[in-house]
Formats: sequence, C-alpha cells, structure tokens
Amino acid sequence: MRLLKGIEAIDLALYTDNLLILSDFHIGYEEALNKQGILLPRFQFKEIIQRLEAIFERLKNKPIEKIIINGDLKHEFGTISEQEWRHTLKLIDFLGKHCSEIVLIRGNHDTILGPIAEKRKVKVLEHYFIEAGDRASKERFPIIKKTIGTNDEKIPEKNSTMKETIGKKALERLKILKNKNPGKNKKILVIHGDKIPSESLLKEAKAIIIGHEHPAVSIQDGPRTELFKCFLAGKYKGKSLIAMPSFNLVTEGTDIMKERLLSPLLKQNLKDFRVFAVADRVYGFGKVKELIKDA
Repeated sequence: MRLLKGIEAIDLALYTDNLLILSDFHIGYEEALNKQGILLPRFQFKEIIQRLEAIFERLKNKPIEKIIINGDLKHEFGTISEQEWRHTLKLIDFLGKHCSEIVLIRGNHDTILGPIAEKRKVKVLEHYFIEAGDRASKERFPIIKKTIGTNDEKIPEKNSTMKETIGKKALERLKILKNKNPGKNKKILVIHGDKIPSESLLKEAKAIIIGHEHPAVSIQDGPRTELFKCFLAGKYKGKSLIAMPSFNLVTEGTDIMKERLLSPLLKQNLKDFRVFAVADRVYGFGKVKELIKDA
C-alpha cells in the first residue's frame, strides 16, 4: 500500500529507496512484565521472526540495502535484561542476512544500547536522512565508463572532476538531471518521534517518518469493537509525516480514537490524517474525521 510517493507500507514496515524501516520492537517487554508479577508467556520473538520472514518474502524481488530500526529496539530503560541481550542480538543477526547494513535510531527506551550495537558493529544514530529520489535518478541517467557513441567528443581528463572520461551527451544528461533534482527539501527524515526535531533538521526534510506513538485504530462493527495497528499519514509544519505502528506484537498500541497521544509531532488536530490499518494486509481507512463521523 502506497502511503506517499515512493514510500510503501509492507505489513508493519515501510519500504523506500531500497531501504526497509522497522520500529519499536521493545524486545524484553515480556520479561519486564514478568518482573512486575504479570505472567505473560514469552512468545513475541518467535512471532516477530515469522512476521519479518513474511515481509522479506514479499520483497524477495526488490533489493534491500539498509534496514533502519527507528527506535526502541529494546524495552528496559536502565539496564539490559537477559531476554534483551539474547533476542536483540538474534534479531540483528537475522536482519543482517537480508541487507548490507543495519542502522539503529536511538529511541527513548534505548538509553543503554551501546553494548548491543558494539557487539554487532552497527551504527546508533539520533536520526537518519534518506536522500529521496537519488537512486531513481541514478537508474535513469547512469554515469558510464565509456563514451556514449563514436561521434561523441571526449572531454579531456584534466578538465574533468570525474575519475572517468565521459561523453558530452552524458554530461548534458547529468546537467538536465541536476536541474530536475536540485536536492533541496528532497530528504526523508527518519527520527524516533519522542522529541520535536530541530529547525535545521526540519529545513532539510520534505517528509518525516516517526515511531514512538504505536498508533492503533478502533473500528466498531455493531456491538463489536476491534483494535488494529495502523499507520498515520498527515502533515507537520508543512512536511509530510508518517507515524509507524510498533513491531511489539504483545500489544496493538495507542488507540488514536480514544487515548491521549504521546509524540509531540502528533499533538495537533489529526482530523485530516489518513489512517492505514494493518490486518492481513494494509487497508486505507480514510481520514480520522471520517472514522469519527462513522463511530
């Protein structure tokens, strides 16, 4: 299901520009509940892997260069529990089989993430910028090592900043490409969403992808009400904004129809936000205001 141009929802994940974005696993959640006296079986990790396998199967014909985990890989704030050590490392190993690089965005639950990241040599960042459209541009106008045709005049090596000598037609193509894709406000900012991004980050971004909120939507059918994880798509300060559902399979999340929202980026009137519920596939449910009217 396409949420924005070039951004597709695949179950609980987003796929864009050869990157897969996942959010809010909260590994160790069951152990934390067990410590509080809540007897919950530890089933989540097995179901996470099964769900991810289904996502990778659907993307088997599409390249995945990087996987970004957009915050809250683990659940405990001040320590790394036994379950977190075991399952976060297994999860990173599993994801690593399907991409060239894993990037961890720091979430509010990731106060002690360094030892896990160091163990598997993965980056931990506060945010990540996706250079939207760059890959499509390269595919449409590849820089070739040889000149395009026998009639093309070669550019002397000393007058070129490129390592390879290219033909004039190729250079003209690149100039056209540069004019069509100047790069200004073409970036997608991936950030956890527990804090408002700085003005400098917002200035660079055309779109923002957040986690943190764990959005879900309650749908009423007669006397029955069912809660579904969902994506929210709307605006924040004129930028396109997508809030991702959590990959924590123990709970559905925050009911946007009834509960107080957590992310400062969503503390606004959401009536024009579009809702995409996740069930056996991703369904477009229209705007929040339409769901309120039908409730």
